[in-house]
Amino acid sequence: MNIMHKTQTPTTPKTNKYRELEERTFAFSKKCRDFVKKLSKTIAHIEYGKQLVRSSGSQAANYIEANEALSKKDFVHRVRICRKETKESALWLRLCEPVNTAQTKIQQELLQETEELRKIFSAIIDKST
Repeated sequence: MNIMHKTQTPTTPKTNKYRELEERTFAFSKKCRDFVKKLSKTIAHIEYGKQLVRSSGSQAANYIEANEALSKKDFVHRVRICRKETKESALWLRLCEPVNTAQTKIQQELLQETEELRKIFSAIIDKST
């Protein structure tokens, strides 16, 4: 039994905005993975990259889990994890040192996305509690 979001009635399926956020978090994870692939292969980048891939993937997976939550409490808990993992992704991104301006631009775009996702997750939590 899934919890209903405020925009749903018992007979309507989840709206596209929930699927859109699932896709957005998925795309963010893929972009982080691609960013890590292009970093120089220093020990620091290897370790930061592993953490970035894990945390970005975790926020995407936990948002999917949130949408399948069995209770409101479970939903809020999962979204809080999403927010935490998104903040962690920002840390790992900031620790990476791109080797050229193209990578720096991608890093800045990803950092902007972490800020937007964090705000979205915070708003969901605020509206759900």
